[in-house]
Amino acid sequence: MKVDLLSFLSSSVLFAATIYQYTEAFTPSTLQSSRRNHQSATATTSSLSVAQDMFVDKTATHSSVTTYYGETLQKSSDLKTNACCTAASPFPHIAEAIKNVHPDVISKYYGCGFCVPDEVEGMTILDLGCGAGRDVYIASQLVGPNGRVIGVDMTEEQLKVAKETQPYHAEKFGYDNVEFHLGLIEKLDDIPSLKDGSVDIIISNCVINLCPDKESVLKSCHRLLKPGGELYFSDVYANRRVPQELREDEVLWGECLSGALYWNDFQNLGKKCGFKDPRLVEDAPITIENKAVQQKMDDMGHSKLEFYSATYRLFQLDSLEPHCEDYGQAVIYKGTIPRFESGWALDDHHYMEKGKVFPVCGNTFNMLKETRFEKHFDFIGDWSTHYGIFEGCGTSMPFSSSAANGGVSTKGGGGACC
Repeated sequence: MKVDLLSFLSSSVLFAATIYQYTEAFTPSTLQSSRRNHQSATATTSSLSVAQDMFVDKTATHSSVTTYYGETLQKSSDLKTNACCTAASPFPHIAEAIKNVHPDVISKYYGCGFCVPDEVEGMTILDLGCGAGRDVYIASQLVGPNGRVIGVDMTEEQLKVAKETQPYHAEKFGYDNVEFHLGLIEKLDDIPSLKDGSVDIIISNCVINLCPDKESVLKSCHRLLKPGGELYFSDVYANRRVPQELREDEVLWGECLSGALYWNDFQNLGKKCGFKDPRLVEDAPITIENKAVQQKMDDMGHSKLEFYSATYRLFQLDSLEPHCEDYGQAVIYKGTIPRFESGWALDDHHYMEKGKVFPVCGNTFNMLKETRFEKHFDFIGDWSTHYGIFEGCGTSMPFSSSAANGGVSTKGGGGACC
């Protein structure tokens, strides 16, 4: 995947070395036929990138991604890592929905997890980087005839499959509630039908890491969501910042690895874009199934670099605080969310049993009280007394599947509470 570095830091595109480091620093700056000399594995990571790493030809990046997913990859088995493969078995109702999706759509699926949340009937869902439409057609069945699903992708070959199978799915489902648009997910303003505050849920499946301007994507998501709506997406993250020489690798970029955000940079970027308390839902380690790709990483001195497929949910709520504060509040789950009569999980460390008083921080309280989940809970407490930071709120790596965590969920990892 070729991405050319602009000649000698052309002043016409000079960005200030500010928060753009969170986005541009994770994009390959060049993929020339002869690679640069390998950087030392012990080089300092005190800054995200030197200034020249931020001068990226985004048009070339988009063209390269389009080529990889539209032409190089013809079917899911062409992938060289499991970064874009779902490890966990879907819930039975999702498995049934998948059975109704056209085989041509399934064969073009390159996602890294199923990313449609619970309680979506009648909702408007936007799928960023919808590809051939697998998740769009699953969501179409979940939202029902009164809901709506919008798919956006920049790859014509993928959208061709999605649109050509639209009549098939309309007949199969008994209704047609989907639409597809060709476009860039960092330029959603170019799609006239997408209005501010018009979407209940935004999903994305292993796509945002391929985007050269992640900040624009997150800002657009925050703008398009209704208050109380959420961005619920699966993507690839790293345990440290991805070195420049790996960001220049064609295969690793196309396989969703080179563009992976360091998990803490992602959380900081999300907060900057208005999502004050990103919540990890689930995660799994990524293994590189191709020996040549793994050997290349080892030879470059990056054997300790780890990648994770993770699903996050980010609520559009102005009432959230930067940290998890304790107001002595609690919730009681009623057991009324379909298929979750015994208990339901908001995220990886908030599993609430039916009928049991569950202490929560102020942010969790509002994530349930000010969203579509309100009717499924009873709420205890108010905001009259503040008891300090919620016990266990921390900033360690959140992925429970990491070796550093011993396979045990990090209580309060990544800034979330409890």
